[in-house]
Amino acid sequence: MKKTTLIIARHGNTFRKGQIPTRVGGKTDLPLVEEEKGLLIGKYLKKHNLIPNIIFTGPLLRTVQTSLLAIKALGLKEFPIIITELFREIDYGLDENKTEEQIQFRLGKGNLEKGKQIIDNWNKNATVPDGWLIDTGYLIKAWKLFAEEKEKQYQGQKILIVTSNGIARFSPHLTANFDDFAKQYELKINTGALCIFEKDENAKHWNCLGWNLNTTEK
Repeated sequence: MKKTTLIIARHGNTFRKGQIPTRVGGKTDLPLVEEEKGLLIGKYLKKHNLIPNIIFTGPLLRTVQTSLLAIKALGLKEFPIIITELFREIDYGLDENKTEEQIQFRLGKGNLEKGKQIIDNWNKNATVPDGWLIDTGYLIKAWKLFAEEKEKQYQGQKILIVTSNGIARFSPHLTANFDDFAKQYELKINTGALCIFEKDENAKHWNCLGWNLNTTEK
């Protein structure tokens, strides 16, 4: 029985150590500040026999550069990479390029603890905070349609997707049991981490084999 694999990677770092990070969405195109995360993704895939047959990436520099670094680490000179708007980061609306403290202050209407709880709920359940421009219904349908189409097109193969934290957290809907998944895992994914889904050709839904996998682990 053929098994198709979706490997989802979050891009590398866009802020250096010591910098105060901001929440950058699809309208802010920052380059990577390091190469390590992208290279580690490629090394991890090679070591664990997860060499992809094709890569899909968002159009922003941080995802494209991460994809190219992974390809470099895999030792592949010519490799199919497809850039798609589907995997662009989400739109943080009022909080674009704001620090977490500024965001929590706004969301909590001056109460940082209340604002933190709203962000925690975003990380736990993907509940969209007020002022963010995210169509969750569209994202869920888009993930399901992409997975269905690509499974038919690349059945039995391995597909690498390089995207952002905001987009990737909706991929567990492929399991058809998002609520239980969210109880088991925190939806937030670290930079350079991997999530792996697999589906038998006759199965209705995808199984998650690993979530937020650390590529630095031996």
